[in-house]
Amino acid sequence: MHLKGERAMRITLTAAAVLLFSPSLVCAQAANPERQVKGQTVLSERHPPVRIKLPAQAQYVGAHRWTLYDVADCELHVFVEADETKRVQRLYWIQFEAFVPTRPELTYDYSKDAITEIAGREFFLNANFGEPNRKPRPGSDLEQVQRLIRTNGYTLPDHWVNVRLVNLFEERRKELMIIYAEDMKPKGLTPADLKVGGGEEKQWPEIQDGLLENAKARINLEWTPEL
Repeated sequence: MHLKGERAMRITLTAAAVLLFSPSLVCAQAANPERQVKGQTVLSERHPPVRIKLPAQAQYVGAHRWTLYDVADCELHVFVEADETKRVQRLYWIQFEAFVPTRPELTYDYSKDAITEIAGREFFLNANFGEPNRKPRPGSDLEQVQRLIRTNGYTLPDHWVNVRLVNLFEERRKELMIIYAEDMKPKGLTPADLKVGGGEEKQWPEIQDGLLENAKARINLEWTPEL
């Protein structure tokens, strides 16, 4: 999985299973979200049992649960901090995902990511920058996030920097993913500036460190007994 370009699943697959990712085979049947939201807190009783508390100024945009690319039960919740024009300044994207039982051979693989610790547990870490308004892959989680944002009258920034944090469990078949993103405009930079040869690429390591620090300061995780 990655954040630059559209988020895609990096999973262990047989050659035949790759065919399931064709947009023509996408199954987007919606289901009721399993987790509860109270104020700025997402409550998950299982898979994993955790409370995720966000800052008081974060506004809940909504949730969506569906079968992602016909292979994973996916539930996402979106919160934003926005200015007076409803332009998103910070985004909190919380996603619970698990491969369907009929695909026991599939597992998640984040072995190329860095590792950090949050609330005593290991998270895979990947930071990136890009354009949140790009056209998403049909049926993708990014498509659902964009829809929730726009349906509620918010607009995404032209460019953002983001950090993805993923905790795997149950033999790497289930994950908790949290994406924290910030508008790039206050930094006076664009993605082109941070690319190799863009002139400001030396700033990227410091920006990455700041993103992770902000994510850890703003997102509080409390692991709870499974009910």
